[in-house]
Amino acid sequence: MGIDHDTLVAFSKSWGLFYLLAFAIGVVIYALWPSNRKRFDRAKKSILDKDDKPWS
Repeated sequence: MGIDHDTLVAFSKSWGLFYLLAFAIGVVIYALWPSNRKRFDRAKKSILDKDDKPWS
């Protein structure tokens, strides 16, 4: 009366696929959300401002 191993493996693979797809969609939505634009622009410029100098 236990769960068959193949059934468990198929279920876990399917759940993992949907989990990763949902996570990827969430990351894309977060990155493209209009209110996050200032944060990403500030991060982009701050990296270049500090390190964009010739070595002395």
